[in-house]
Amino acid sequence: MKIHEVRTYKSAEPLPREDQLAWKLASVATDPVAVEDDVVEMIGNRIIDNAAVAAASIARGPIRSARAQALGHKSAKGASVFGLADDVKVSPEWAAWANGVAVRELDFHDTFLAADYSHPGDNIPPILAVAQSLGLDGAALVRGIAAGYEIQVDLVKGICLHEHKIDHIAHLGPSAAGGIGALMGLSTEITYQAIQQALHTTTTTRQSRKGEISTWKAYAPAFAGKMAIEAIDRAMRGEGAPSPAYEGEDGFIAWLLSGPSARYHVPLPEKGEPKRAILDTYTKEYSAEYQSQALIDLAKRMGPKIGDLSKVKSILIKTSHHTHYVIGTGANDPQKMDPNASRETLDHSIMYIFAVALEDGGWHHVKSYAPERAKRPETVALWHKITTEEDPVWTKRYHAKGDEMAYGGQVIVTLEDGATIVDELGVADAHPNGARPFKRPNYIEKFRTLAEGIVSRAEQDRFLALVERLPSLSADEVRQLNFVVSADQLGPEAPKGIF
Repeated sequence: MKIHEVRTYKSAEPLPREDQLAWKLASVATDPVAVEDDVVEMIGNRIIDNAAVAAASIARGPIRSARAQALGHKSAKGASVFGLADDVKVSPEWAAWANGVAVRELDFHDTFLAADYSHPGDNIPPILAVAQSLGLDGAALVRGIAAGYEIQVDLVKGICLHEHKIDHIAHLGPSAAGGIGALMGLSTEITYQAIQQALHTTTTTRQSRKGEISTWKAYAPAFAGKMAIEAIDRAMRGEGAPSPAYEGEDGFIAWLLSGPSARYHVPLPEKGEPKRAILDTYTKEYSAEYQSQALIDLAKRMGPKIGDLSKVKSILIKTSHHTHYVIGTGANDPQKMDPNASRETLDHSIMYIFAVALEDGGWHHVKSYAPERAKRPETVALWHKITTEEDPVWTKRYHAKGDEMAYGGQVIVTLEDGATIVDELGVADAHPNGARPFKRPNYIEKFRTLAEGIVSRAEQDRFLALVERLPSLSADEVRQLNFVVSADQLGPEAPKGIF
């Protein structure tokens, strides 16, 4: 692994292509190094994880709308859409769109947190869609997904977007483009142009994750995947991109991030070095923002110690900068305390999440967000007693490595009689460093649980059997990496639009 310094260059200051970040990302993507067995195993886990959360969301409104849009772009040379029969194919960018929304809707798949935030499993829908459309095999698919994860994780480690209110899909567009380049065995030149195009077309603000958070929260990553496919297509046809995208005088760093004097440091594998970044990532046991995962586990542990929750005077969560300012009271976002808030907003309120987890002793991806659940008077009362505070110790641990890394916090519960109950948890139980890290059986259990009553047992078995043989799958078998449900599981027809 080599650390690359990235900065702004004046137009009169020469910056050869090989020194540009986009070229270096493309070089990593197109380096034909073998994918190691433990990485292959984890890629399979994340394909299962994506399918699990897509199954659970298959009839929700945003997914029905995205699927209806995709069906307006059927193509014999196309890709599958979650839930639909194998003979229904749509253009790959629209398959990535529909499947990307299904994967992202419940905020329930994998995560990586460092200088910025990410859900690297968002790379899978566009890469898989292109593989299915072009008739590529399992080995190619594995190669593409490994590259997509590598690029996204490395960008997330090196470049903070959220401090400038840039949404994290600005790292996803380039990573998905790089992953598709690796999948297809494209040249570094073509992949370089596509990465730059993807950066330009997927740079958006974080307002999609604040205030009245709408369904666009799920659509935004799907949009990035769709743009990545289109960028690859254009680049293959000889169309270029604004360059240098990251370092240009009027470019990304200079005007959207920390400015011309900023220095960023991005770690990237050296030539011939295996792509292992997916092993740094982790999935969710609960359908809530990742920084709530450990705190849900902590709430489950603290609830019995507290006893009568009506006797709680206040709850203080001492946590990292990220948690306090994004999903805590540091966001200064009144919607995070509003019983009438959208599911998407409640998902980004640690105050709500911790209150419900205390009361229920757990978390459910549907019941915990139900409007009637959010409006319970006793829940609202407890919810509004919770505040967060940044603690430098937890901020430091957020950015640490190894056993010191933590995304949780310390909770101080003060009762009406003045007694206090204090406990803390650094990482979620399901985290690789947690009490019970997720392995293949856990991913299968998550899939079976979320698919229960939606995907038949036989269809579940068929899908899982394919994943078990992932690197040896034929092109036809890659096309079958989908699950089919009966028509009654797809929900009512979506409202009409243009397509």
